[in-house]
Amino acid sequence: MSRYSYNSRTGALPIPRTVPTNDQILVPESLLKKRKSQEKARAERTAAIQKKKAANKENRKVIFKRAEKYVKEYRDAEREKIRLARVAKKEDSAYIPAEAKLIFVVRIKGINKMPPKPRKTLQLLRLLQINNGVFIRVTKATTEMLKIVEPWVAYGYPNLKSIKELIYKRGYGKIDKQRIALTDNAVIEENLGKYGIVCMEDLVHEIYTVGPNFKQASNFLWPFKLSNPTGGFRTRKFKHFIEGGDLGNREEHINALIRQMN
Repeated sequence: MSRYSYNSRTGALPIPRTVPTNDQILVPESLLKKRKSQEKARAERTAAIQKKKAANKENRKVIFKRAEKYVKEYRDAEREKIRLARVAKKEDSAYIPAEAKLIFVVRIKGINKMPPKPRKTLQLLRLLQINNGVFIRVTKATTEMLKIVEPWVAYGYPNLKSIKELIYKRGYGKIDKQRIALTDNAVIEENLGKYGIVCMEDLVHEIYTVGPNFKQASNFLWPFKLSNPTGGFRTRKFKHFIEGGDLGNREEHINALIRQMN
């Protein structure tokens, strides 16, 4: 196409046509500012993503090392128990394991005909519904509370396997009064990082060992919502465990119930 235009009516001389360059096009200053702002925001987002990726990579290394350390700690503790049991057997004496520091309590009975005191105690233990379960530290106060609510709960001493399976499968955190699934270690770090708990394995370790920040860790965990046990409860469910029922302290046998309800 010709770059010139000729008017046949007026006989005017051809006028050259020019295409303006980018520099010659006038752009409103507000649009220029908007573009710069968008470019800056884009660059900041890219930098933040790269920074987060680097931090996540570093966190994964830390978490892996901690997990390895915990595995060794658990294994060494188990070996020490076996060693002490063998020594006791060799000396013809009974091996008495250390007193349990941790209890898992699950509510298995409703509120029908429940007096005010046990009702209030169940609220304090956060056992508001049937099949709710919580970890509690063994103290004089919690022992007395369990005596009050024994006709409505089953409890005992959870092992490491039970604790892990509960937290990994049914673990939810209490965040701003909301029940949030623990699908990302970032959720744990954000809420418990100031206590040195940054991942699931840290949380499991703090609960299992009843560590110095057990209260914060257990309160962070939303009460577990368990299922009815596979095969159902015993026919004499509301009798004490030692009488063939399900209520009360079942010590290590709580682990079998956890597996059935998890």
